[in-house]
Amino acid sequence: MSVLLNSTVRSVLEFHVRRCPAKTFLVFESAEGVVRDFTYQQFDERVNRTANVLHSLGVGKGDQANVHLPNTPEFLLTWLACAKLGAVMVATDPRSTPEEHGYIVGHSESKVTVRRDASNEIVVESHTEAVGEPRSFDELVEGASAEPPALFPEPMDMLMMQYTSGTTSKPKGVLITHAAFLYGSRCIAEATQLRSEDRHMVVLPLFHMAAQIHAVIPALLVGASMLMTERFSASRFFDQALAYDCTAAALFGAPIRMILNQPYKSEWRDNRLRYATYAQNITGVQWDDWHDRFGVPLQQLWGMTETVGLPLMNPLYGVRKPMSMGIPVPGYSAKVVSEDGHEVPAGIVGEVIARGVPGRTIMSEYFRNPKATAETLRRNECGEIWLHSGDRATVDEDGYFYFVDRAKDIIKRAGENIASSEVEAVIKEHPNVLDATVVGVPDPVRDEAVKAFVILKDGETVEVDEIIAWCGRKLNSFKVPEMVEFRDEFPRTSVGKIQKHLLRQRMD
Repeated sequence: MSVLLNSTVRSVLEFHVRRCPAKTFLVFESAEGVVRDFTYQQFDERVNRTANVLHSLGVGKGDQANVHLPNTPEFLLTWLACAKLGAVMVATDPRSTPEEHGYIVGHSESKVTVRRDASNEIVVESHTEAVGEPRSFDELVEGASAEPPALFPEPMDMLMMQYTSGTTSKPKGVLITHAAFLYGSRCIAEATQLRSEDRHMVVLPLFHMAAQIHAVIPALLVGASMLMTERFSASRFFDQALAYDCTAAALFGAPIRMILNQPYKSEWRDNRLRYATYAQNITGVQWDDWHDRFGVPLQQLWGMTETVGLPLMNPLYGVRKPMSMGIPVPGYSAKVVSEDGHEVPAGIVGEVIARGVPGRTIMSEYFRNPKATAETLRRNECGEIWLHSGDRATVDEDGYFYFVDRAKDIIKRAGENIASSEVEAVIKEHPNVLDATVVGVPDPVRDEAVKAFVILKDGETVEVDEIIAWCGRKLNSFKVPEMVEFRDEFPRTSVGKIQKHLLRQRMD
């Protein structure tokens, strides 16, 4: 690795600008097929301009800036501008409802938001100044200085605050430093043998941690180039890989299944992809079908926003077990433990925990949530800090980890994490609902679908469509239940906790 990792994302970018200014850094294809490309030097100059715009709006070291965009160069420009300033990027899903987006902007104390307006123009909106209407991103950037900002972040300064679904009804802000992001990026770059001559294919949404840590920062770290598409297209995935000469990709289980559902083209086998990382299981038949059709090695992995990097990966060169999340990668330690914290034997279900140093190799903390931080980051009797994931798994005799279920009751839908409690809270707000619970049920394409069980108040009647529409007005579309079943009562424990596993077992 040519870049010292006791540095920052800013210093990594500027290192490669000095080393290879004319090399292509980013090729972007819009949803309409319009292509834009940038060299390292061109992109860095525009990052400087963006940083100076943000600074003029009051964003300085330690301040938060919200990016509310799909995959666009402007997303990366704003993120790396924050990295230059020592500011903290807060990414949000542009499909969020105003209520969801407003909560994160307010909770994170973001000073600005970069978003698309009703006319689809990218604008900058200030939350701290009386500057009138949101202003054009391009106009502001074109009029700004191209000189690097005079603020310099340190490795332990925060790079981003990534909101993640949890066991409460509101998402938590995960604080991640420059040092931790570079550490996690180094580990995945080494595990995939990513090189400067590679071109990484970025089709996952940038507001999601997977695209950020699986692809973008590892590619930047080694001085590679990227193809970024505005949105994922299953029918065009391999056409794009061929057209742009891509050599690496990051996916999820659901996109893999979508690609396999496309009519096969023999020329897709001529791709140059050396690997494709992915999270969440596919079947053994799908695994075989993928390799037979495309010849691209799949690397299943496991990680979460809080781990920053990927503690578990199937080896690229070695035994890759299709149903396994992999083995601990160099730089991480992970194990499966019982409720009392002791490591369990092979084949026994327990919780996955990963050792780390907060701020150096894993998250620093949850923003303004010391209780949740203490529950997740726990110090053992030896003084080591272990991150408790809430995911239950087993380990086989060879040390490979196998996912079982989520103790935190997170529903995984097409790569998105959904807190069932968040959906439940919305349904319970309906005036005719007495109680509600939500579970994930198997879905052949999207990993899991969202199903709600609802108890109505005495004498009230509500149609299924009304519950779905109620959720649609308050939640991002991917969180809205596809199925609703009305019940008179729920199975409960002696202390009144709903036994969701029994509801799943009773489904036809």
